Amino acid sequence: MFHYFPDNYMWSYQVVRMLSQAHFGGGEVNEILETASRIKVGDYESFHKEWMKTGSKALTDANEALDQGRTESARAAYLRASNYIRVAEFFLQHDDPRKVETYLKGVESFRKGVEMLEHPPQVIQIPFEQSHLPGYFYPVPGKEKSPLVIMFGGLDSTAEELYYGHAQLLNERGVAFLAIDGPGQGGALRLNHIYSRYDYDVAGTAAYEWAAENLDIDPDRVGVMAISMGGYMAARSAAFEPRYKACATWGAVYDYNSVWASRPDNHPLARILQHILGVENMAEAREKLNHFNLRGVAEQISMPTYIIHGEDDRQVSVENAYNLYNDLKCPRWLNIIPTSSTGSAHCQVDNITKAYPLLDWMKEQLNA
Repeated sequence: MFHYFPDNYMWSYQVVRMLSQAHFGGGEVNEILETASRIKVGDYESFHKEWMKTGSKALTDANEALDQGRTESARAAYLRASNYIRVAEFFLQHDDPRKVETYLKGVESFRKGVEMLEHPPQVIQIPFEQSHLPGYFYPVPGKEKSPLVIMFGGLDSTAEELYYGHAQLLNERGVAFLAIDGPGQGGALRLNHIYSRYDYDVAGTAAYEWAAENLDIDPDRVGVMAISMGGYMAARSAAFEPRYKACATWGAVYDYNSVWASRPDNHPLARILQHILGVENMAEAREKLNHFNLRGVAEQISMPTYIIHGEDDRQVSVENAYNLYNDLKCPRWLNIIPTSSTGSAHCQVDNITKAYPLLDWMKEQLNA
């Protein structure tokens, strides 16, 4: 993976992540590179300030274009602005008063942008334990009773982010797409205070049942997919919800506790992890993570399952993919992107086209 900041993997990863999403309207390459050039390495305030500056500029451009009746230009600028603002919020801690304000500004910009699409998504709310899980439904235009993929993001993802690639790529394959902020993610966490949980299948079943009852989809052709830490969430959901027809883990997570075992308590994502789990310190977080593994769970997955993982993944080691694959008793596929190739980094952010076989496989499994 290209390291824009040679001595800072985590920040370099965010730059490459944005560059990958630029293909799908989530940014403009030179805006991204110029923003990165202004950031002071290791200065989290600088990180927030510069991404926010670029996001605000794109938002101004969007509003001006809209005032002038240039709808297409406004839409593109709103969508870029939303993703820039999303990354500006990324490292803000939950007790920073700017956290929710920045998040809401990004969501508002995103919704303004997608409302201008020829086929805008439906903003949805899935009832969940006296609250709700927010998200978006992207139907396949002109297609009734279509197959559906339900997707959760990762540790730090938002449902809005899943538009920049995942939604578009599946729609063009004839598959409807339901992007959800599950427990510990996006608005479910920031607004509804729903924390992550090891029994993620509770959310997986709630999502399936809501979709089957409320959307114009074929309930017998629904797949579950998730990315990054979501690799655990998708597998857990599939193990305890046999009505899913296919399961895809875009980055396997067999044992999330082992992922954090090698990370210090002051890791850049440590306080974010604590917030997601609803705990006050890393000792409590590590205790909760003891339950976030697929031992004795993977064997219960009954539907066809596809695993893709980068051999050079520096966030979740490739052993997680092999361990999950070895435990599966269902029809299974394993796609390891070798270090010698682009796409070998975490979740193929350094070459998303290497994950296209996963999407093609899902299309085939759902008979799209």
